[in-house]
Amino acid sequence: MLWSVKLGAAPRLVCARASKGSKGGKSTPMAPADAARIQSAAAKAGGGGVAKGSFAARAQSAAAKNANAGICDSKGGKGGTGGK
Repeated sequence: MLWSVKLGAAPRLVCARASKGSKGGKSTPMAPADAARIQSAAAKAGGGGVAKGSFAARAQSAAAKNANAGICDSKGGKGGTGGK
């Protein structure tokens, strides 16, 4: 899995999932469930804390922004109302 920042009107942290046999793939927005898994793994590896500005913190921020913008729902799915 490749991680990148997708730039546009507002920067979005996205996960580019490559399919078998391809060198690239379509990107999907960072969802809250994805960010929670990243943050959980970072906390376990870092003794319980997640550093400010770390990849896990940026992923959580991007997921919250995507959910608020309605790009994905607050539970991590695509679309939705952004938890509103």
